[in-house]
Amino acid sequence: MRILHTMLRVGNMQRSIDFYTGVLGMRLLRRHDFPEGKFTLAFVGYEDESKASAIELTYNYGVESYDLGSAYGHIALEVEDARAACDAVRERGGRVVREAGPMKHGTTVIAFVEDPDGYKIEFIQR
Repeated sequence: MRILHTMLRVGNMQRSIDFYTGVLGMRLLRRHDFPEGKFTLAFVGYEDESKASAIELTYNYGVESYDLGSAYGHIALEVEDARAACDAVRERGGRVVREAGPMKHGTTVIAFVEDPDGYKIEFIQR
């Protein structure tokens, strides 16, 4: 078994694709419109789905926002340099919500950014 993808519901498909590809540097792997079901799916990731997990973005027609709830945590991405990754996100118009630095009660350097729908993405420095 392996993890194939994680699904996130988004309020604006193009805005989300622009964030994950333009700000985080992922590729749009595939996109499918289902007009009869009134939804669109887009898969983004760093590698082909045959090699690595992806993120499935789901847009339900007419729904512009969701209550994220208190159970969702974050998606974690490994980065070479968390400070440089935060700077790159800011330069591309993204939002850093926790600057790079050691995690509380530890030494691992982490940072957090937020996607346009409010989902948190953690950068963990290699």
